[in-house]
Amino acid sequence: MLHHVIGVFTHPKKVWETVRDEQCNLKDCYLKHVLLLAAIAPISLFIGASQVGWTIVGKTYLLTVSSTLPMAIGFYLSSLVGVYIMGRAIHWMATTFDAEVSLEKSVLIATTIATPLFLSGIIAIIPVAWLIMLVGIVATGYTVYLMYTGIPIVLNIEPERGFILASGVLTVGLVTMVGVLVTTVILWGMGFGPQHA
Repeated sequence: MLHHVIGVFTHPKKVWETVRDEQCNLKDCYLKHVLLLAAIAPISLFIGASQVGWTIVGKTYLLTVSSTLPMAIGFYLSSLVGVYIMGRAIHWMATTFDAEVSLEKSVLIATTIATPLFLSGIIAIIPVAWLIMLVGIVATGYTVYLMYTGIPIVLNIEPERGFILASGVLTVGLVTMVGVLVTTVILWGMGFGPQHA
């Protein structure tokens, strides 16, 4: 997996060719890739919010462990579900483009696309809002780049059709993100939000 993660940044085309040729079932895909990568941001968020704290106007605010832990677990679970939803979307859209791709391969594509986002979550260990936002923007940009360059390679379709398919996948990703944000607001409104220590 480490070779795969490093390769996403050093030689993405080779990684996409490896993804195209790799065979894995859904369980192995999650065990080898998704479970570990998806844990980076929630663990970092938990440590950053409950142990390091947010500094605002010279004062440090820590969140309680009892409120941060459920948020980190929810973040982790939503990441796992989000990868699956994106994999399903890629699988469904690929069939409309006459591309032969399994659901397992589609989940692997979604995981590879999301790798920069997963890795950028490490910055949450240093809870500085502008830094987290900056790293998030860079990671999102690289994620979009990976999506537009990788989908045509893995699905063996022309770049023009890959562009259209990747645009559809991007739209599903944005809708999924909004769904997670709305769910977060609802849960916080029900009393499951952060509490200061």
